[in-house]
Order: sequence, then structure tokens, then C-alpha cells
Amino acid sequence: MTFFESNPHLLKSGITTTLEDIKTFFRLLSENGCQGFECSEESLKKIKNWGRKEGFSSETLEAIRTDLGDCRRCRLSEKRKNIVFGTGDPHARLMFVGEGPGYDEDQMGEPFVGAAGRLLTKIIEAINHTRDQVYICNIIKCRPPGNRNPMADEIEACFPFLKRQIASIKPDIICALGTFAAQTLLETKSPISKLRGSFYDYMGAKVLPTYHPAYLLRNPNKKRDVWEDMKKIIKAMGANQ
Repeated sequence: MTFFESNPHLLKSGITTTLEDIKTFFRLLSENGCQGFECSEESLKKIKNWGRKEGFSSETLEAIRTDLGDCRRCRLSEKRKNIVFGTGDPHARLMFVGEGPGYDEDQMGEPFVGAAGRLLTKIIEAINHTRDQVYICNIIKCRPPGNRNPMADEIEACFPFLKRQIASIKPDIICALGTFAAQTLLETKSPISKLRGSFYDYMGAKVLPTYHPAYLLRNPNKKRDVWEDMKKIIKAMGANQ
């Protein structure tokens, strides 16, 4: 008996992933001017660089937002006021990914605009950036009622759009803010206290988990830990220039 015969779920998963990659590849060929086997020299160059940092982006953020539409893919759509997609530089080298929108974010349709958002702005400014120079979004795009933790099926419904955002932006570094962002991106159940302070690889980017700004508002003694994490980001971004 072969390995895949004894593990059919792995074969099915691998086939599904491969088919999705093929579908995406041919769609991108079409978007970049390829008709059948007639491809321009520029398109061939993009194909050669597919998957590299300098290669072509799979799709624009605008296209992803259009595809998201008036999303009804999970129960969070029932109570939300606004979808909170993301904001910032569509080609940012640094991306911040949080958990999900709160009340203020749901009202305004923009991530991190409440008290935690104001603290995040100060953190971004402390590393000599502005909000316009980074990209900010969340694991889920709609506010959970009462700001409860997102459920697994809600994350599952929304996470593909975040992956597409990352693929479009192609950041050098992703700062995962809090438990849910870090655990979702890194596919782990380890607590944020164990994950923070170290870099991990994800979709060609370095992921650095740290505490969520909302957590810092409740535990200001942890701000020093976050500042140590930010210094690592500053150093890593300097090395990537």
C-alpha cells in the first residue's frame, strides 16, 4: 500500500490545492494578456517570476474587495454595520493584522480607529512610519456581536480573503497582533506569550507576533515587550532595504 493509499485525506487535500493553484494561474495569465499560447514578452517575464517577491501580484486589493461584495458567508453579516476590509499602502512593506473589528471600526468601516487603534497609531509612529505607509487589516472583516472572540467557522469563511490581501500586497513583514491573528497565520494553538518576539515564515513574508493593542490597554506593563518586538521589525526592515 502506498503512502497516499493509506492517507487518502492527504491526497484529496493535495489535489484540491493543486487545482486551485492551476485555476488561479490560468486566470492570472488571462488578466496579464495571455490568450491560449499567445503571450507577450512582458507576460512571459511575469510568468517566470510568479511566486517571487518581484513577480506580478495575483490581483489588486480593489478586485478582492469587489469579490468580497456584501459578504454573507457567515453569521457575522447579520449584525454588522460595515465590512472592515483594510486600509493603507497597497504595496506596503509592513502589514499589521489584528483580530477583528470592534464597535468603532464597525461604525466607520475602517480598522483600528478606536482606543486600541489610537495606540496602534502611536506604535506605528514610534517605528518612524505612518498609517498611510503600512497596511492594516484583520483576520475577520465583520464585528462579532459584543466584541466576542471570532469562532472557527467565521475565521474559515474570512481567512481566504486575508490570504489574497497578503498575496496582493506582498509585504516583507507581517506583524500579527494578538492571539487570533498569530494562531491563524501560523496554524498553531500556542499562546501569544510563547509566539511573540520571534519571526516565522508565511507566504514569503516574515511574521512577528506581538500583543494586541487592546491587551496593552488592559496590561500596560506589557508595552515594553511590544517595543522590543518593534525594534526587531525596525532591524529586519533595515536589513531588507
